[in-house]
Amino acid sequence: MIKETSSAGTASTEIIKHSVSIAGHRTSVSLERKFWDLFQESAKRKGLSLNELITEIDATRQGNLSSAIRLFVLEELLEKARDQR
Repeated sequence: MIKETSSAGTASTEIIKHSVSIAGHRTSVSLERKFWDLFQESAKRKGLSLNELITEIDATRQGNLSSAIRLFVLEELLEKARDQR
């Protein structure tokens, strides 16, 4: 289950805190709205729930979960850019 709560900020820099469940463990992830939107699109393309994709990232991450998700999104964008060349 994903629950969003909004923090102060403008639309482009707004940080959203998301409650997530990873292997039955509740935690929260704070991401800028744009990263969250792109992450949701990635999960949909892969046919995974958000929690399933977060669990995959969590299993192989180094550092904090929010950073790992941002890097995942960045890698997907870089791969897409390479494919368009």
